[in-house]
Amino acid sequence: MLKLPCEDALWYTLPKIRADLAKELVSKGLSQKDVAEKLGVTPSAISQYLHKKRGDSSAAPEGYGKMITEAATDILESSDESKVMGLVCRCCALSRKD
Repeated sequence: MLKLPCEDALWYTLPKIRADLAKELVSKGLSQKDVAEKLGVTPSAISQYLHKKRGDSSAAPEGYGKMITEAATDILESSDESKVMGLVCRCCALSRKD
């Protein structure tokens, strides 16, 4: 059966990226409710990310943390969703390489 890389990313990589983005945005002063709105998830999902009940907490590849910080900053400062999506896709690609 043909399995696309994005299919695995949907189940494993994207939750880690969301969890890391949620942690970064909360550390920058956003409320869980505001983070949920920006990421398009529920506030309870953000709570689960912050309490490590959702999202993989495995080690990240080199450069991943910088990309997450950059994406979080862009989410706060920019309304250009395509730029943020590009950063998230790069984080995903970097995670899959490792």
